[in-house]
Amino acid sequence: MRPLRLWAGIIVVGMSFALQPAIAQKNSPHIGYVYPAGGRVDSTFEVVVGGQFLAGLTNVLFSGSDIQAAIVDMDMPISSKELNNLRIQVDELLARKAVVQNNFKALENFRSFKNSKSIKKDTEAEDKEIEELKKKYAGAKWTDEDEQLLSEARKRIAMAVRKPENPAISEIATLRVTVAKDAKPGDREVRLVTSQGLTNPMLFKIGQLPEFTKPASKTIQQRQKNREMPTARKIKPADEKAETTISLPSVVNGQILPGAVDRFVFNASKGMKLVIASSARELIPYIADAVPGWFQATLTLKDQAGREVAYNDDFRFNPDPALYYEIPADGKYVLEIRDSIYRGREDFVYRIVIGELPFITGLFPLGGKAGSSVSLQVSGWNLPASNITFNAVDKSPGIYPVSVQRNDWISNITPFAVDNLPEIVEKEPDSQHRTAQAVTLPLIINGTIDHPDDRDFFKFDAKAGDEIIAEVYARRLNSPLDSKLVISDSQGRQISCNDDCEDKSSGLETHHADSCLRTRLPSNGTYFVEIVDTQHQGGPEFAYRLRVSPPQPDFSLRVVPSSINIRAGGTVPVTLYALRQDGFTNAISISLKDAPAGFKLSGTIIQATQEQARITLTAPAAGRKEPVTLNFEGWATINGKVVTHPAIPAEDMMQAFAYRHLVPSKELCVGIGNRLAQKAAATITSNLPLKIPAGGTTALRLDIARNITTNTIEWELSDPPEGIAIKRVVQSGTGMEIILAVDAGKLTAGQKGNLIISAFAHRSGKNSKTPSAASQRFQVATLPAVPFEIVSP
Repeated sequence: MRPLRLWAGIIVVGMSFALQPAIAQKNSPHIGYVYPAGGRVDSTFEVVVGGQFLAGLTNVLFSGSDIQAAIVDMDMPISSKELNNLRIQVDELLARKAVVQNNFKALENFRSFKNSKSIKKDTEAEDKEIEELKKKYAGAKWTDEDEQLLSEARKRIAMAVRKPENPAISEIATLRVTVAKDAKPGDREVRLVTSQGLTNPMLFKIGQLPEFTKPASKTIQQRQKNREMPTARKIKPADEKAETTISLPSVVNGQILPGAVDRFVFNASKGMKLVIASSARELIPYIADAVPGWFQATLTLKDQAGREVAYNDDFRFNPDPALYYEIPADGKYVLEIRDSIYRGREDFVYRIVIGELPFITGLFPLGGKAGSSVSLQVSGWNLPASNITFNAVDKSPGIYPVSVQRNDWISNITPFAVDNLPEIVEKEPDSQHRTAQAVTLPLIINGTIDHPDDRDFFKFDAKAGDEIIAEVYARRLNSPLDSKLVISDSQGRQISCNDDCEDKSSGLETHHADSCLRTRLPSNGTYFVEIVDTQHQGGPEFAYRLRVSPPQPDFSLRVVPSSINIRAGGTVPVTLYALRQDGFTNAISISLKDAPAGFKLSGTIIQATQEQARITLTAPAAGRKEPVTLNFEGWATINGKVVTHPAIPAEDMMQAFAYRHLVPSKELCVGIGNRLAQKAAATITSNLPLKIPAGGTTALRLDIARNITTNTIEWELSDPPEGIAIKRVVQSGTGMEIILAVDAGKLTAGQKGNLIISAFAHRSGKNSKTPSAASQRFQVATLPAVPFEIVSP
C-alpha cells in the first residue's frame, strides 16, 4: 500500500529541525568497482575506484591496519552549471585574443561574451559589437598561459559528458595505495569516506606474487576521447597484436571493455604444471544491470603457433574459470581472457593468478565434528601433500576456510564445515535398497557419488509420528554435486522428495543445488534415504555431507546494510533478516555487543515466525572523526536454552535487474557526522508497543519542543506492513498525534512488528521561476522504531 502523506504544522527549530536527521540512504555514496582489485605485499601502486555520489572524498578505509591510501585525484562528470561557466570563459578568452590579434573571424562560431548569442551577421551590428570588445580589452595582452587556458577549457567542453552512459560508475577516485611489508596475504574490504558518509565495501585482495596491471580505463570520457565507444550493434574487433608480456609466477590485472580480448604472453618450460585461476565474479558478485548479473569470464591458453591448448569458461559450477595444463614443450604461450558474449565496461574487472601454484579442487570429508581433529584427503594441483589435518578441537559449529602452502605460495581457500552431531563415512556397497548402509539417528554422513548414476542408500528405524530432517551440504561446500533426496518406506513407497532448497544465507549462490526435506513418518518401521546427482554425474569430487536427524531448531542473522551513515544524535532504519532453521519460530531479540557509549537500538525484536524486521539505530549526540565498527547479535530461547548468534553484516545486492541476494561483508561500519546534535524536538510519549485495533485507529503521541519557529512538515510511514496507514496528524497542546489506521481485511489481531516513521520538509528555492524548482523535498528525521500490536476492536 502506498504510504499516505499528510501535512501538519508543528513547532521546530528552524530548517535544521532538531530531531537530528539521518543522512538519506537513497543517494548514499556507492562504489561500483575497484581496479586493480588487489596488490602485492610490500608495494605501492595506483588504484582507481569508480562509483557515484563520491563528492567530498576525504578518506579511504581498509579493513586491517596494514594498508594505507592517499587520495591523488577525483574526476566527476561535468555539471550543467560548470559547463555553462566554461563556455562563458571560452567566449571571454576568444574575445580578448581577437582584440589583441585584431582578428575577429574566430568569434563567428562562438557566443558573444556579453549576450551569450552568436555574433550577428549584419555588418552594422557586428561592427558595433567589435567596437565594444576593443574598448573592453584595450591594452590587453595574450600570453602562452592564456593560450593554454583556452585550449584546456575547449578540451573540457569537448570531453564533457553531462549524462554518463553508466552513472553508477561515472565518478572516479584515483588513490595511491601502500601495502605494508608484514601484511598478511588474504582478503580485505575497502570503503571510501565522503562528505555524505561511507560507501559500501568492495573486496580487495592482498597477494605474494609479482603483479602486472594493464593501464586503467578511468572514465567514460577517456573512451570518448579515444573514440572507442562500441555498442551492442558494433563491437570493436579484438586487436590480435595487443599483448602484455609477463613472467611467471604472477598476478595479472585488467578491465574488459566491450568486444575486448586481453592477452598475456609468457615463456614456459616443458613439464611445468601450470595453474591459471581467475577472479572476476568473486570481485564483484552482482552487477545490477548486467545479464546474467556478473562478468562471465573465459580463459583460453594458446601455444606459440596460435593453437588452443586449454580452455575454461567456469570451474565446475563456479563462474570464475580456472584451468590446469602441463606444458609439453619449451616456448611462448598466450593467455586470453574475455567476456563470454563480448560485453564489457570499466567494472568488468579481473585478477588472474598464473604459475606452478597450489590449487585445491576438493576435500574429503567436507566437514567434521567440533572438538576433534579431522584427517582430510586433499585433491588438486601442485599440492604439497594429499592429506592434511584440520584442528576442530576449539571450533564451534560453522564454516571455516582451508588452504595449503607449497614452498612460499599459499593455495586458494575452500570451505570446511564443523558440526556437533555424530559423524560417519559412507561405506560401499550402498547403491540399492538391499545393500543400504544402516545408520542410527541423529548423524551426519560424509559420502561421495562415485560415478555417473551412482546412488547411495541409508536405512534407519523410526516410530510413527517421528519428524525427520534430511539435508545435503555439497554445493555450499564447493562440491559440484547437484543433489536430490528421496525418503521411502520399507516397501519402496516414496514418503518425501526434494531437489533444490534455497538457503538465503548463501548469498553468492544463484543455483541452490543442495537438497533439504522435512517429513513426519507415518508408522513404525524401517525407512530409506536415497541421494543421487540430478545431472547424472559423479566422481571423486562429488562429495557430500548428509544430515539425517530430528529437527535441530536454530537461526542465523544478517544485518543490512554493512555501511551505515548517520548524523550525530540521528536515527536510521536497519534491516535484520532471520534465517530460520528446521522450523524454528520463536521471537529473536536483537542487541549491540560491546558498542561505544551512546548507541541505542529501538524495536529490537524479530517477532515469532517473522523472517525480517526493520529496527532503528540512534547515534551518540557527538560526532566522530573516524567510522565505528559495530557488532549486532541476536538471542532466542530454543528448547529451554538461550542461544546467541552474531548478526553477520551483509549487502542487499541486485542481480540482473530483479533477483536479490544477501552478500556477507567482513565488518559493519558506521559513519557519524561531526555536526553536534541539538536537543531532540520530538519524543514519543505513547506507551509501547502501540496497540492498534483491527479496523480502527490509535494515536501515536509526540511531545514537541517549545522552540518558536513554525514550519510545515510531512510524516510518512517507511515500507509499512500492508494495511497500516497514517490517517491524519493533529496538534495537541505542545505536542502532536499521528493517527494510525488499520485495515481489518489485511491485518488481524495478534500481528506484531515495527513502524518506521520519517519526517520530511520542503526547502524553498531562491530565484525560482517554476513551481517544480521552487521547493525541494528532503528528509529531516526518522523516529526510533515504534513497536506495534494489532488487537481486537
